[in-house]
Amino acid sequence: MIEQIEFSLPPQPRGIHLVTAEIMRHLPDLPKKGLLNLLIKHTSAALALNENADPDVRHDLTSIFDLLVPENAPFYLHTYEGSDDMPAHAKSVIVGSTLSIPITGNRLNLGTWQGVYLCEFRDYGGSRKIVATIIGE
Repeated sequence: MIEQIEFSLPPQPRGIHLVTAEIMRHLPDLPKKGLLNLLIKHTSAALALNENADPDVRHDLTSIFDLLVPENAPFYLHTYEGSDDMPAHAKSVIVGSTLSIPITGNRLNLGTWQGVYLCEFRDYGGSRKIVATIIGE
């Protein structure tokens, strides 16, 4: 069985946002075992797995990314879409645009403290389109 759906996550401000529950609301019943692949169809945001317990982790990750890839670096050529745009593209490359999560017992087989995150790297990125592909039996 292969099933594929596309949906949008609501707009979020710049930051790391826990979206596990939001993604699950869009998915059909999961198979007994299989694999969920998620693709974000954007080049200035990303998807990640990380700790879902302490919100300080999200804040710290945002600070780390902003330190690693600052705005207004003098060597950026791609600047016409705003000072947050080129850094957002670079951060997206670092984090990635896809996740693959095993499905076991009709549930995502995540670690105890893992959650799916939307990493929004733009100040006003808008809604973000996600393609979810479920492969299972």
